[in-house]
Amino acid sequence: MSQPSEDRRALFRAAIEHFLSERLSAKLDKLAADDPKRSELLEQYAPAAWLADAARRVAQIQTVTHSLKPIHPEARGTNLYCPPESLPNRPEVGSHVLGADFAGDVVGNAAALDVYKFLKLAVEQRPLLEWMQQDDADLLAALSGEPGKAQSWAAAFRSVTEPASEIPASHGLAKQLYWLTGEDPANDGDFHLLAPLYASSFAHAVFRTINEDRFSDPAKAAQKARWERRDHEGVSREYPSLAVQKFGGTKPQNISQLNSERGGSNYLLASLPPRWKSREVQAPWYVDSVLSRFGRSDDAWQMLRELREFLLSGPPPTMETRDRRDALIDSLVDGLVDFAQRFQVMLPAGWTHDPRCRLHEAEQLWLDPGRVLEDAEDDAVFCGKWHKMDWPAEIGKRFGNWLNKQMGPELPLGDVEARQWQTELLLQQDWAQRLHELRGGLDAPRYIPTREGA
Repeated sequence: MSQPSEDRRALFRAAIEHFLSERLSAKLDKLAADDPKRSELLEQYAPAAWLADAARRVAQIQTVTHSLKPIHPEARGTNLYCPPESLPNRPEVGSHVLGADFAGDVVGNAAALDVYKFLKLAVEQRPLLEWMQQDDADLLAALSGEPGKAQSWAAAFRSVTEPASEIPASHGLAKQLYWLTGEDPANDGDFHLLAPLYASSFAHAVFRTINEDRFSDPAKAAQKARWERRDHEGVSREYPSLAVQKFGGTKPQNISQLNSERGGSNYLLASLPPRWKSREVQAPWYVDSVLSRFGRSDDAWQMLRELREFLLSGPPPTMETRDRRDALIDSLVDGLVDFAQRFQVMLPAGWTHDPRCRLHEAEQLWLDPGRVLEDAEDDAVFCGKWHKMDWPAEIGKRFGNWLNKQMGPELPLGDVEARQWQTELLLQQDWAQRLHELRGGLDAPRYIPTREGA
């Protein structure tokens, strides 16, 4: 352990005091000047008092890289903290590739998350926890003038990366896999029992990378250049058939801190064998809607059949039923967004000008955004209607009526159901994101009505 430096000691002490001052001010601002709780808070947030309490409460949380709760929210068992540098290098992509700036997760009592935020406090571009793990003399001196107390607190804080028990434990609700390690699958002894954990830090890195590729300003600029069919020095990345898995429902913080930061969303990349598809897209001539063509596609036909059979089975009005129905609708809308994008990207701008195009006006506005980019003087009416943004609600209405019809005469669905389908289309993530990209590229208004006249 190095000898303490007065300047570094002051730097650590100032960072700690600033952290506590900010949290104290946020609480005092909510109280009247004569509220007796003010004096209690002042005592509570005195550095020595708060650090002693935090060293006690740190046992309620654990910093992890691999978590059990995403496997099942009620599972109780061992979580692991495995920094990337502690993992063996492998040719596959995994947690070992994250590097030193990976994001650690935290599980446990959400009321103790302020302790975790304290340990993440950066001094000299490194978190306090890392300095504690190195037994930094300056930080220890800043924690307390009593060396024994400082060492005791630091030891308690360092334990945040350690499992609650030295004996690894799984749970009946956790997943377990028998992995063949020997040569004979008929011999039980040739199998090893695995209890997989969720790679939380790795999943967070994937989530941030994909969001950067989809929603960052450079990504939007590249997407706009692609729509305008012009050269661009940036890169546009796409993730076809991207799925979103939700953990924690309305309380994502019950799973983990990083899961809460993501709003419970976790991306799943499509793990599907490639299917050969011709790049040539045939324009939908002589029809008033593309929805019928979409409904005949293999994927949509399968999803429609599943939805119809599910509704015909008379499922009980439970949360599980609603989630199942919503998942089928989400898949159908995902397919519709991909289907529409082929017309938007692969057909030349202004293709709806062709007299063979008999599509409803709202579908022309939807499927031919390139026509707006051309901004021809004789096409001002079309451009004006596109920018007015009434057409998404009309598409939603047409989708709702079309979906009602696809359910067949056995299901007596009416206007109420059609409006529900319309709303689910307009609020679905992929549909909303696609409209966001189009609006950003064409300077359209941000507000989009969810129904006609809204």
